[in-house]
Formats: sequence, C-alpha cells, structure tokens
Amino acid sequence: MAKQNIYDDEEFFSDFRKNRDDSLNFNDCIETPILLSMLPPVQGKKVLDIGCGMGQHAKQYADMGAESVLGIDISEKMIAYAKEHNGADNIRYLRLAMEDIKTVQERFDLITSSLVFDYIEDFGGLMKQIHGLLEDGGKFVFSMSHPMTTAWDGVYDRFTRTETGERLYANIRNYFVEGPRKVNWVVDGYECYHRTMSSLINALISAGFVIEECRESQISDEMRLRYPQKFGGTIHRPDFVFFRCGTGSL
Repeated sequence: MAKQNIYDDEEFFSDFRKNRDDSLNFNDCIETPILLSMLPPVQGKKVLDIGCGMGQHAKQYADMGAESVLGIDISEKMIAYAKEHNGADNIRYLRLAMEDIKTVQERFDLITSSLVFDYIEDFGGLMKQIHGLLEDGGKFVFSMSHPMTTAWDGVYDRFTRTETGERLYANIRNYFVEGPRKVNWVVDGYECYHRTMSSLINALISAGFVIEECRESQISDEMRLRYPQKFGGTIHRPDFVFFRCGTGSL
C-alpha cells in the first residue's frame, strides 16, 4: 500500500507553514472550530490523534484535560515541530504512518483525525483498524476533504468565473470515478484519493461504527463577504466533511 509523505517535501512544508501562519486560513477559520465542536468531553480520556501534523490539536486536547494524548504522523518535519512547539507532559508524539496503526498496542477513549484521510488508499481497511483501537463506548471524530472538493482533476479551474473573477459555481468532474487524483498544487503531482459520499458512509458502517453526526463545512456570511478572495467559493460547495462515530457498543 502506498504511503504518502508530501509534508516532508521542503517546498510543500514551507508553503503549508506559510498558510498556517496566516490567521485567515481554512483550517483555523472553518475546519478546526467545527471539529472541536463535535468532540465528546475530553477530560480524563485517552486520545489518539492520527496525522497529528504540527501538534495543534494534540495540545488542545491536553489543555482540555485529556489523561493522555498520542499523536502520530508520517512526516519527520511535522513530528519535530510538534515536539518543539506543542509538547506537554501528557502528550507523546510518534513518527508512524496511519497505514501502520496496527502496531499501536493501546486502546483509546477518543480517536481523532484532521484532514488526513484524503491520503489513504485503503479507507475501509483503516476504518476497521481504528474501530479495533477504541474502547467500548469510545468515539471517533474526524474531518476530511468533501467529495465535492476531491471531484476535481486539475484539468479545469475549480470554479467557473465571471470576467471580473467572481465565482459563479464550482466545477465537479468525474464524481463517480473513485481513486487517486493527481493535480499540480504547490508541487507537481500532488495526490489525494477521491471517494463518493456513499463510499465513505458505507466504509464506516462496514467497520462497525454508528454514525452519530455528520456535518459539512460552512463559514459565516459575514466572513465570506468580508474576505471574498479567500472564502468566496465556500457558498458553492463544502470544502470539508466531518463525522462523529460511536463503536456501536457500551
């Protein structure tokens, strides 16, 4: 199974850092608030954060009173940054690909992941492994790119625009053609996996999860109108989809 480590590419990592340093980014303005709002109580829980990146969420969980947090990520650069900038006594960081979580010999009350599953080839298999890492009654909360966003192959612009550049509508291409999509984004040949919404849902069900909540990303009208160049396209399609799942047992 292919394992992607795009974040150790120097150009991609530098662009990612630059984007996150800008306070008007999609992660902080849209994705993170929704993800955090869907969490169960974190106080006293054992948490696993898959694809922890620079450790922002792991640090948030620690500050929210988690008993322990394990953050895993395939990227050496991300793990090094997380250890340096987002450490705490109850946080451990481990360089580990999500495809290898079967090597984790622990069980958790809460498993989270933020915008990482776009890179997994065997989504269904990973969901089954995650289910096996949860304690009975545990929760699984994650975000990933919305299928309407990944249904794009880079051949055409993401949006059809007016002559002045205003976005008229989003372009969706080959929605029912699932599999890898390679586009030129920051670096040549950036790759993610496109799946339909029904494939995501059915993979969760097949893994044994009970879907408790599903949300699609939005931003307020105020923010969209204030920053049209940044967020103007959010009215036409959701960028992210979010799930909170239970194990189906108590």
